[in-house]
Amino acid sequence: MVSISEEPATNKNSSLEKPEMSYEAKCSLTIPIAKPLATKKLSKKLYKCCKIATKAKSIRRGTKAVGKSIRKGEKGFVIIAGDISPIDVISHFPILCEEQKLPYVYVPARSDLGAAIGSNTPCSVLLILKKKKVPTATLR
Repeated sequence: MVSISEEPATNKNSSLEKPEMSYEAKCSLTIPIAKPLATKKLSKKLYKCCKIATKAKSIRRGTKAVGKSIRKGEKGFVIIAGDISPIDVISHFPILCEEQKLPYVYVPARSDLGAAIGSNTPCSVLLILKKKKVPTATLR
């Protein structure tokens, strides 16, 4: 019989995790057209808003879906990641937003934007839709 010696189990994922970058380090990696760039405090609020909108299912994500929704005339506000390469992928969104009079803002990292909506995949563009208010008389 062969005896098998057991080695202590180590967590392989812990060695693969990257240390969290600071907000300033993420800002230094943004593209030159990323203006207006959200401040640290505003970024946190936007990520929180993304999380709430995801639960309410009032969100569009990805360049194709967001571009289509903007052209259709859906209202809301657009959040664009500032570390996208190549720039051509998102360079048309500020123009589309200004034509449709939609507010838009850049956040420093697409990985954080993807994490805010509960996805493991980074997200380059989000459209948070404006929900129509239901009159209180119809709720009774």
